[in-house]
Amino acid sequence: MKRFAFKMYLKPGCEEEYQRRHAAIWPELQQQIKAAGVSDYSIFWDKDTNLLFGIQHCEGDATSQDTTEIDPITQKWWDMNADIMEVNPDHSPVTVPLKEMFHMD
Repeated sequence: MKRFAFKMYLKPGCEEEYQRRHAAIWPELQQQIKAAGVSDYSIFWDKDTNLLFGIQHCEGDATSQDTTEIDPITQKWWDMNADIMEVNPDHSPVTVPLKEMFHMD
């Protein structure tokens, strides 16, 4: 299982709304993410830079940030959150993969 880390960009002043929406993440979206092989998924917020840092464990090459085959549930989630994050034209979050420099079990 691989670890995938990435950063995203939260719009200023949107941290409470971001947290509120994610606290109420749709069960069908969680199921979709898990079905894609993603587990142990966390997102952290750096209040000094307004960056979101995500890390997840993935089976195979798929990640929650993969935009090659988008299901309607994920697209609806992206559309709903486009007002509080920096997004691409398809409303997927602007995601920058991060290179792992160190890991310790």
